[in-house]
Amino acid sequence: MESESAIFGGVAFCLFGAAVSLWTTVRLWRHEPVALGVNRIASATLASAAGIASLGLGAYCLTRL
Repeated sequence: MESESAIFGGVAFCLFGAAVSLWTTVRLWRHEPVALGVNRIASATLASAAGIASLGLGAYCLTRL
């Protein structure tokens, strides 16, 4: 029963992290702001950190099976 929730959580975190990382990359590549009204470097850094942290947490959940 615990492995099912670890799989679900791991996949959810990995999908979210991948989506945030991809979205941030595309916004920066097109020279568009990542967040409106915020410094471009700060918002890109925070979004990238959130994506990487989410991918790491997803990987951690998937290795705990």
